[in-house]
Amino acid sequence: MASNPSDIVVPPKGEYARNGDLLNGLSNGSKPNGGLDQKYKHVTAYGVLICLRCHDYRKQDLALGALLYALIPCHLFVAYTIESAAAYQANRVLARSKRNESSKPPQEDRGRERRERRATWHLIAFAHAINSTLCLGITTLVVYQHIHHPLIGTMCEMHAIVAWLKNISYALTNRDLRHSLLSHHSSSSLPELYSSCPYPRNITLGNLTYFWWAPTLVYQPVYPRTERVRWGFLAKRIAEVAALSTFIWIASVQYAVPVLRNSMDKIQSRDVVSVLERLMKLSTISLIIWLAGFFALFQSGLNALAEITRFGDREFYTDWWNSPSVGTYWRTWNKPVYSFMRRHIYSPLVARGWGTNIASFMVFLFSAILHELLVGIPTHNVIGVAFLGMLVQVPLIALTLPLEKMKGKNGKVLGNAIFWISFCLVGQPLAALLYFFAWQVKYGSVSPNF
Repeated sequence: MASNPSDIVVPPKGEYARNGDLLNGLSNGSKPNGGLDQKYKHVTAYGVLICLRCHDYRKQDLALGALLYALIPCHLFVAYTIESAAAYQANRVLARSKRNESSKPPQEDRGRERRERRATWHLIAFAHAINSTLCLGITTLVVYQHIHHPLIGTMCEMHAIVAWLKNISYALTNRDLRHSLLSHHSSSSLPELYSSCPYPRNITLGNLTYFWWAPTLVYQPVYPRTERVRWGFLAKRIAEVAALSTFIWIASVQYAVPVLRNSMDKIQSRDVVSVLERLMKLSTISLIIWLAGFFALFQSGLNALAEITRFGDREFYTDWWNSPSVGTYWRTWNKPVYSFMRRHIYSPLVARGWGTNIASFMVFLFSAILHELLVGIPTHNVIGVAFLGMLVQVPLIALTLPLEKMKGKNGKVLGNAIFWISFCLVGQPLAALLYFFAWQVKYGSVSPNF
């Protein structure tokens, strides 16, 4: 067994003569025609590369990954404990306020109570910040230092980021609900849906557990719910996830990895033309893999999770492929993350007097950091490509925004073309190539002194 993924060597063409003979025999001695011709040439050139034993699943990686998966939800329980203490303090403040209305204590005592209350809320916020930071920080450190396999590391890091965002939303939303209660505006300033579970009745372990499993990153005391679970619908979505995951694995191993490996010597020799040619080849298979992953996650996976939790809001994305601008794409392709960014970053900054452009930049800066963590940490190469790729979206949004507002179809078509070119050719394939090259420099066949 290979010691790591970089040890998988693609044998020369002659090593796979038997595979070619087998394919020739299956096709009665003739090569396939049409769209299968390129796939046939690829298989006969490289052979069948699917191999379960050719991947390095170390026992340590599996054990640490399972441990991290089990420990990360514990931070949500800690958040519940902190909020329980905050709810207890809120009830005490309400009781004291009622007593003060009747007894009218001296102004000095009221000032001291306000300072104590403020200190309590600061302590609650600090406890949430520590808990959230540990939730992401411990996983990031363990993945970077001790989990070698990038897929296992990616799954652990993504799980930690999701839990971190849920922790943040749970803390911030309950802070707003608590302040609304204490300012005596709870009945007028909150959505009507919340009236069935007002603060602090929502601070229960069952309520938090539902939020943990619900396919959303924004906490609410109550969500719209469906009447029942459609088991047939659920089975179809699970089958889709399984089938698409298998397809992604086969496409990655059989088509993407050979293109990436064949690009290493071109990058080492700084052959720009050949690198661009490899990038064009990679763009096709990377787009197919990304679309399959998108469908598996947002259409199949999240709908399956929503069905089993009877979650009513199923708008996980809209028609992002028709985006007339880059900004529209980022607002429509990942609605759970977009809702979190708007609810907890963009809107609060604008409400505090920040300009909309600066608030948008802060959203992309925050997202850029998360993207680098999600890609750089599992690959053990924090090289800033994912970070810069997200920040580059800001000028692209500014460039395509006027096209979106133009009358007629020409501006929107041009904006859509710019989006697809940046998405297919410049974005994902280039990032995949650079991170793969960095991995090879660190663990594979590329010399660090190239």
